[in-house]
Amino acid sequence: MSRCNSLADAISEALAEEYKNIDISVSEVTDGVSQKALEELKQSSPRGARKSYARGWRKLKADFYTQKRYSNLLYGGKHVVRLHNKTDYPLTHLLEFGHATRSGGHTKAIPHIRPIEEKYKNMYETELTTVLRHRDYDVGKSVKKIKYK
Repeated sequence: MSRCNSLADAISEALAEEYKNIDISVSEVTDGVSQKALEELKQSSPRGARKSYARGWRKLKADFYTQKRYSNLLYGGKHVVRLHNKTDYPLTHLLEFGHATRSGGHTKAIPHIRPIEEKYKNMYETELTTVLRHRDYDVGKSVKKIKYK
């Protein structure tokens, strides 16, 4: 009976360590890709007279363990990052899709959010799959030698 318990303990330790390593890898990829997207979003945003719109982009990382504070960020995942414009948030929709003017005309749309979203969504998926596929699966390091009595 003790052999089964020690085997189960060794397997659970190995799985816990593997989960921790995967969690760290996913967190690193998420932070890296979201930071690149934030920088490109700041560069590609239209600059008006005040120039505060382009400088207002921020990255907000959802904390999985404080769900009450960031409940709108958790879409069923642990690693969720939200890029948002803190200073001029009402302008994002107006600039992205255009809007009606007072004189009855329509402004030209400046799509600057959606192309970056699509680009970095695909980049995140490819980087995540490459990181998870090329991991070192050396089981001998994580599993202790089991001594049978």
